[in-house]
Formats: sequence, structure tokens, C-alpha cells
Amino acid sequence: MRFYLTLVLSILAASLAQAEPLTLTLQRIIEWKAVYGVVETRDRVPARARISGTIIELTVSEGDKVMAGQRIAMIKDQKMAFQLAAMDAQISALNARLKTADEDLVRGEELIIRGTITKQRLSQLQAGVDVLKGEIAALHSQQQVIEQSVSEGEVLAPGDGIVLSVPTAKGSVATPGEPIAVIGGGGVFLRLSIPERHSASLQEGSEIAIGEGKTGLLVRIYPQIENGRVLADVEVADLDGRFIGRRVPVRLPVGERQALLVPVDMVTLRGGIDFVTVQTAQGPLQRSVVLGAGVTRDSIEWVEVLSGLSADDKVVADHD
Repeated sequence: MRFYLTLVLSILAASLAQAEPLTLTLQRIIEWKAVYGVVETRDRVPARARISGTIIELTVSEGDKVMAGQRIAMIKDQKMAFQLAAMDAQISALNARLKTADEDLVRGEELIIRGTITKQRLSQLQAGVDVLKGEIAALHSQQQVIEQSVSEGEVLAPGDGIVLSVPTAKGSVATPGEPIAVIGGGGVFLRLSIPERHSASLQEGSEIAIGEGKTGLLVRIYPQIENGRVLADVEVADLDGRFIGRRVPVRLPVGERQALLVPVDMVTLRGGIDFVTVQTAQGPLQRSVVLGAGVTRDSIEWVEVLSGLSADDKVVADHD
């Protein structure tokens, strides 16, 4: 008997709790803007050709991973090989002339001891040797310049990352400064393009809802507006970077407003019209309402009331 009495009291207390009216107050609602973010790499650096010539080797393609300093292409200018060969021939000829000039200088040094030639003639012989040595040294320096240019035919990866694009092909002609491949690295982030009418409501540091069930942080808002849109960057932890340029749905907080909210279970649908029961001095009274969007707060489903109720109204659940 005591058990049944306790059960009845519990049910009665629950009913009274459910019947307790809810006083409506204006609630702050954040307005969200649905946009798309594009997955981008932090660094996008082209690996450029440093000399002109023909691409004789191309070892990467889109999607390949590369390391900093890795050789990804080789450019060769056949004219440089001809220039080096011509300089070798000039150096050989100058060396032969230098050998003869050295022999003449040695004989001149012997003859001046005997008094056969003058010091002026000996100075001329010495000058001839010095001039030939200078010409040979100049040619060696020119060879080093050309050899350095040949070594610069190697196109190296500017950093660790993934090859995003290869706009050239093996066998094509490259010019100095032309990109051979574009390398993306440094991790990935989301790049947003937002209509300019929402630019004033954006704040760095705001939390952004990502469509993949994640959240991100708005870390940068670019000051320049192009084509009526503002660019912004969002950092997202563990963002999938397998596909650069992939679009991801994003919800941005672009403003806030005040609204009346009632729990969904306090709304009754009769004849296609929504009703909410209001506690008045004369007792419970049903009012027709126009509802807006639903909101979830603290795991409770709420719905916005656009018209039919006002602040300080006391609503109760309908138990009919």
C-alpha cells in the first residue's frame, strides 16, 4: 500500500511539474550564412626554370609528394655545350702560344746577361707572357659561368609538399622564370569567399561550423574586396587535404537578433494551424501562432514564434 501511494505521489508531482507555466522572454539567436570553403595549401610556390632551353627530363606529375631540394626536371641548352667546346679550343691555342712565349722569355733572360738584348726587349717578352696568362684566366672564368648556368638547368623543389600542377611537358622549350611545377605545402586550410554585405559582421577568432561535423577558427579576414566578395581563412584541425580545391559547406555567424522561443512539445497542430496554450487570469487559453525555424539548445528542441505571442506570456503544455 505504501508503494502504490509513493507511485501516485510521484506521478502527481510530475504532472504538476509539467503543468508549471513557462514565462517567455526574448532570446538571442545567431543568424548563420551558408557558404562554401575551398581547401587550400598554406604555401603555393612554383618551381621555376632558371635558364632557357629544352626540358629533357621531367620526373613528377600531379599528386606526387616531393622534398625540398629534390630534382624534378632538367633543362638543357645545347648552345652552352658548343660554347664550352669553343672555349676549350681557345684555351688550348693560348696555352701553345704561352709555351712559346715562356721559352722566348727564358732565352731573353740568358741573352740579357750576355748583353745581347736590352732590358726593354726583356720587358716586352715578360708582358707577352702576362697577357697570355690573363687571357687564359679570363676564358676559365667564362667557362665557370657557363658551367654554373648548365648546373642551373636542374629544376629543384622549393620545399616539402605535393605537386599541384605541371603546366609543361617533357620536350617543350622553357624560358627563365617559367613555372615547371607548382608545389603546395605547409598544411591546409579553408579559404572562404563571402558576400561583402556580411563583411562588417565578421570577426577574427570567431568559431565556424564546418559541414563535416567539425568546427574551425576564423584566423584572417583580407581587407581587399574583389568582385563584391571578401576572402577569409579558417583553420580546421585534421582537415582532409587529399584533394586541394575541394569545396566544403560552412556556416558563418553573420549577425544576431532577438526572438521568442517555445519548446516544440508545447505546440499543438489542429486543422493545419499551430496553437500554443497560454496561462491567463481566466485559465488556460489556446492561441494560434505562426512559427519560424527550429533551434536546438541544451538538447531541447525549440521553435521560434513569429506572431501570436509576446514576451512575459506564460505558456503551458497542452494535455487535451
